[in-house]
Amino acid sequence: MSKVHHIIRNSAVALATLAVAHGAWAQADAGGSCFLCHGAQGESTSEVFPRLAGQNAEYIAKQLTAFKAGTRKSTAMADMVSKLTPDEMSALGAYYQKMELPKEEAKDPQLAGMGHYIFHNGNKFSGVPACVACHGVNAEGAANLPRLGRQFAGYLETQLKQFNKRDRTNDNAVMHVVAEKMTELEMHAVAEYLSGK
Repeated sequence: MSKVHHIIRNSAVALATLAVAHGAWAQADAGGSCFLCHGAQGESTSEVFPRLAGQNAEYIAKQLTAFKAGTRKSTAMADMVSKLTPDEMSALGAYYQKMELPKEEAKDPQLAGMGHYIFHNGNKFSGVPACVACHGVNAEGAANLPRLGRQFAGYLETQLKQFNKRDRTNDNAVMHVVAEKMTELEMHAVAEYLSGK
């Protein structure tokens, strides 16, 4: 394949992905709610709603599927994804994965320092494992695991508490075992560290 044909083919794939993502966005955003909660660039407008920019595409599609199936509970999200097809969910994932969030410093450096230690080393006294084992040294996650770096501290802490109480059950059961061993201070610290990662 010539270089010109390779460029044309890649451009065509990119345009097709963008078209599907735009259609999915329009479908999901019939009432304008997606932009209001998650921001035009996936930057989010509140710590209640996750930042989607830079999130792993497969993970986004997995969560959208869970919201649609009802295995991850959210009345608002269930309504938003009810008409999305698997292809549209994948396209939305690809759309957001390409976006970038600016790096911000953690608001509480001392708390973030504690979170850094727990994320990379765990707590051998209470049995909390190091988060880095699954989520990676740069908190980038993997295809089926979320990127945690640069996410809102408040959102991360809420998710940890939901895993702790087993209110969130759609993801890896390992998170129940991890979160149930974490103190509220440890959750707060890890979330603070990750917000500035």
